[in-house]
Amino acid sequence: MDGYPGVISSDSTKQQERHYYLLSELQTLVKDLPSSFQQRLSYNTLSDLALALIDGTVYEIVQGLLDIQHLTEKNLYNQRQKLHCEHQALKQDLLKKHKEALQSCKSHNLALLKSNQQTELEALEVRVRDEQRMMDRKIVAEMDQKVIDQQNTLEKAGVPGFYITTNPQELTVQMNLLELILKLQQKESQSGIM
Repeated sequence: MDGYPGVISSDSTKQQERHYYLLSELQTLVKDLPSSFQQRLSYNTLSDLALALIDGTVYEIVQGLLDIQHLTEKNLYNQRQKLHCEHQALKQDLLKKHKEALQSCKSHNLALLKSNQQTELEALEVRVRDEQRMMDRKIVAEMDQKVIDQQNTLEKAGVPGFYITTNPQELTVQMNLLELILKLQQKESQSGIM
């Protein structure tokens, strides 16, 4: 039946209906975005996004990327917390050592001991700040890489608006597109469409 001109298969009709439904839903969801972003999401972009969403694969990809991101964030947070706890323990050990030294110190050496302890404490604080700064840089670099990986994956999946960029405005547009995808996925799963 597909071979005859003018006859549309039921699969094609269903896909077209789904496309119109998704496009309509996206147009409704876009209205919740700030007007500056509404203007950046043209009809063609939304139509292309609706086409990409028809079979549900993009939803699965986005959910997978979200799961990976959450695991990465949790892991990095745990690393940061572990470092913080290690630093707290170092500081407590140093203060305990200082207290013991003060208790056994002769009065004529007290000023020198306090001076040395202050220098030791300041050196530890510098070390702690440097290690925290290095950890924070590592976290930022790892999250930046995660964003690039996500952009690359979504671009390869054919999701419109996604490509590798570090431009803050383009990143915001991509975040808005992801928000639309997630909201639409949630709406469809709640209504039993998916």
